[in-house]
Amino acid sequence: MDDFIFGTLATPELRLQHTLEILSAVTHRQNRAPLDPLPGESVTIRLSAGPEQPASRAWVYFTTDGSDPAGERGTPQNGYALEMTPVASEWNTALWGYLRHFHAEIPPQPAGTLVRYRLSSADKTREVWADGGAYYAFFVENDPAPDWTRDAILYQIFADRFFAESPLFPQTEAAPSHKSNGTLRGILQKLDYIQSLGANCLWLTPVFPSPSYHGYDATDFYEINPRLGSKEDFKELLNAVHARGMRLLMDFVPNHWSNRHPHFVEAQTEPQSPARQWYTFEEWPHKYKTFFGVKTLPQINLRHAPARQHVLDAARYWLDFGVDGFRVDYSIGPSPDFYAAFRQTTRLANPQSWTFGEAVDPPDSQITFAGGMDGSLDFMLLEALRQAFAFGKWKAAQLAAFLDRHEAYFPAGFSRPSFLDNHDMNRFLWAAGNDKRKLRLAALCQFTLPGAPIIYYGTEVGLSQQRDIRQNGRALHEEARLPMIWGAAQDADLLAYYQNLCRIRTEHPNLARTPRKTLLADGNLLVYQSAELITALNLGDSPAQLPSPLRRLLLQTDPACALEGDKLLLSPFGGVTGL
Repeated sequence: MDDFIFGTLATPELRLQHTLEILSAVTHRQNRAPLDPLPGESVTIRLSAGPEQPASRAWVYFTTDGSDPAGERGTPQNGYALEMTPVASEWNTALWGYLRHFHAEIPPQPAGTLVRYRLSSADKTREVWADGGAYYAFFVENDPAPDWTRDAILYQIFADRFFAESPLFPQTEAAPSHKSNGTLRGILQKLDYIQSLGANCLWLTPVFPSPSYHGYDATDFYEINPRLGSKEDFKELLNAVHARGMRLLMDFVPNHWSNRHPHFVEAQTEPQSPARQWYTFEEWPHKYKTFFGVKTLPQINLRHAPARQHVLDAARYWLDFGVDGFRVDYSIGPSPDFYAAFRQTTRLANPQSWTFGEAVDPPDSQITFAGGMDGSLDFMLLEALRQAFAFGKWKAAQLAAFLDRHEAYFPAGFSRPSFLDNHDMNRFLWAAGNDKRKLRLAALCQFTLPGAPIIYYGTEVGLSQQRDIRQNGRALHEEARLPMIWGAAQDADLLAYYQNLCRIRTEHPNLARTPRKTLLADGNLLVYQSAELITALNLGDSPAQLPSPLRRLLLQTDPACALEGDKLLLSPFGGVTGL
């Protein structure tokens, strides 16, 4: 593997195993159309059964009042049941057997309806629930992602690592995870910097009380970590952000929290406590479901209504407080029916809120969040950009083919925020051998593609890391989370380049609204048109020239990229965009 990307499908072996497990089971996996139904639209529900599964008949059980459906062999006990129609058999060589496919239509529902459903197939002897008995749901409403999200340029901040009045504590090789002393007021003091960069939307990693520096193990979803500041500080930051016409997103973690959370402590120490139902204890008190087997991160049982409501109320609380939406951490963790209620809650609290998930999964999984959230972080694009620009493994034709197919796969209204790096992987600059030419080229591509671009703090000024995050078979994520650099340590030229990228993105809003078109993909040369802009990229380490598709340059990665008569000259790992 050239790269480390955190997730359940990080290796080819895991991907093959995952695929075979899905194909051989009774599965639905949100296979419905449309995924995000409008009022008055019927919804086609699909189910597949592997070769060894009972599948002479199948049913979908559903409710329209938000309660859980129940039934057995087609007889509803709560809500309704529809017998599914067998529509096809499909031979699968990998399984050496036939898949059986069924479908049914849930009738049209009025606006505001929360439909919950689950599916099963059966033969004469046994009934098997799809996806291990998972509950699914969709929320019926005409509520696309707010238009402001198409113009968003996001800036991701680790509050602990960003800025404080006193110098940030340095990270050392002996203690790379040592807590630093960045604060909310530190971010407030640097709003001029962020706005001058051109970003118009802040994304803060978790700011809840937590025993760790990173905050992904909260002990309270309704408070602010006192190390970072107070609720008053957070409110002042929000007001200042909004006064500048900017937005602020919180990192939200519905799947798990800290084992030091008072509620989990009660569940683990009091045998008769109702809190035990908020978690999945396999053997009480010490064996329970967790995030990736980490004992300090117990998974919240969001199938339990009081637990689900607590988390939904927390989301509503912060939207009422003034935040503009959420980046949802580990969005594949919660039960599939959670996100319909999450969508209902967030849209009712703030119709202009924006939510997108962190699904380190392939596109067929990411797209299932349509209707539950506004979209998903574009991990597949991230992988493509790093392969093409950081590692030089993809030629122009491969990247162009990927972009053409990738962009055609997702609905136009599905948010796909793009990024080159984040807090869970090696920084792009490190992955590219600290070659800033490659960073500039990749960023030019990122900023001329449809998805809202994200800048991970410090990338814009040359912040790298000291060593690979893969150390002795484990991930040392802190290497990609070093403190922000300020003053003379910053690369002023790179910062100016990023400012120009943000300016072009702002001045050409149709970049996010118009389909991109490949004009040339030959060897190391890629040329495409996005709205009125034409972008030309040289992915190779030798200079190149081509008949110019441009009349005027708006930005080049370096001065050697130039127009000479009717020729466009591109330096090694150089690129331009213009009209």
